[in-house]
Amino acid sequence: MQSSESQPPRRTPFISLLDAGLRAGRATGLMRSPVLEREALMADAARVAGLDDFGDAWFTGPFEVLLDAVRHEARLNAAGEFAAIQQFRKVLVDRLWAQQWFARHPEILARPLKRPVVIVGPMRSGTTRMHRLLAADRRFSHLRSFETISPVPRPDFEEVLAGRKADFRPVLAARIMQVARLANPRTLSIHPTGPYEPEEELGLLVASMYGMKHEAQWQIPAYARWCEAADATPAYAYLADLLRLIGWSQQVSSIRPWILKTPQHMLDLPALLAVFPDARLIFTHRAPTAIVGSAASLAWNQTIIYSNHVDPAQIGAEWLRKTGLQIDRMRAARQAVPAHRQIDVQYEDMERDWRGTMNRVYRFLELDIGPAVAGMEAYIDRSRALKSRPHSYNLGQFGLSREAVRARLGDYADEFGVPEEGGAHAAACSPRHAGTCLATACCRPEGDYT
Repeated sequence: MQSSESQPPRRTPFISLLDAGLRAGRATGLMRSPVLEREALMADAARVAGLDDFGDAWFTGPFEVLLDAVRHEARLNAAGEFAAIQQFRKVLVDRLWAQQWFARHPEILARPLKRPVVIVGPMRSGTTRMHRLLAADRRFSHLRSFETISPVPRPDFEEVLAGRKADFRPVLAARIMQVARLANPRTLSIHPTGPYEPEEELGLLVASMYGMKHEAQWQIPAYARWCEAADATPAYAYLADLLRLIGWSQQVSSIRPWILKTPQHMLDLPALLAVFPDARLIFTHRAPTAIVGSAASLAWNQTIIYSNHVDPAQIGAEWLRKTGLQIDRMRAARQAVPAHRQIDVQYEDMERDWRGTMNRVYRFLELDIGPAVAGMEAYIDRSRALKSRPHSYNLGQFGLSREAVRARLGDYADEFGVPEEGGAHAAACSPRHAGTCLATACCRPEGDYT
């Protein structure tokens, strides 16, 4: 019999009760079974919004593949099917509203997006902490959590700008987070957030029915492989248009550079650089065992909400594969980026001395860190309050071992001088070649944003 430490956690009873209720509703005819078909979903969204222009039709390609994978691979429970329908409807309605805003205010699409700072790293490698520290600097623009959940303002948003109404999007975000806590409170201990916390732009890629968010919540390998083979430039072009819309809705200067980050960029650097050719890149690195173990834990804790048929060993194998692919793509693509536009940052350096590390980042950005320090300190204090309990995980829970991770990712650790988990970054190590540093820990409680 395996110990509880070698088994991944189970989901909360809330989802099982919700699932049973939904199934009972279908059995008695009180509820209809969901229809996961593209044309039906788009027709429903058009009816809800009273609009019919979804913008660039590129998104229909990944949408078809995604729906097919959800139907045939994800093995969703009734709660998962219900959540999928709600998610798709929201994305489609947002696309319709976005086109309406672009037509009402053509100046939105004319807003420049110059010299964004893009944080690029594998899942769980410290990208969130770097993002939120930089977002504390008011010289940059950033998304807030409610804006990645609802990037498109509602049609009455001009009333909000005039001060006659409140923006409903933060209220909706708070409600969604409350449901997420009921469904699985561990997901918000892994990635603590709140409606107004700085957040990554993954939701803006979801607007094109593209990206790893879907893979982290559903078992859909066919969709994952499709996305990995696709040219993502149209998805990034639409992301840029949504950034312009969000900047307009925030009523901030268009000359403020955006701070961006999502692990998806590891796979899609050529597409990102095609859309943001002057981007400055901050690459984050962490011990591979910690990256893979934490990513598998995140995916597990989301996937078990939506399906009753999830194998932790399959989750582990997939996120080892996915992490390896991310790193391979990143290493190849960054060769085309001029050295003065990229910098490497170690997770362990941030753990040991975040101030010293951020000083180095600000020298790279050619900015005085002074005006940002107070905001960064406030973030550090706030993060301790949000992180009410640590995220604990174990490679063995997902059928993985340190040796398997080393075999796949050891050369990455060597090339970038990644120190062992919990160890100091050796001063003698060069930025790109550091000998044999590699994580040896297989169990990691995380006490801060990752």
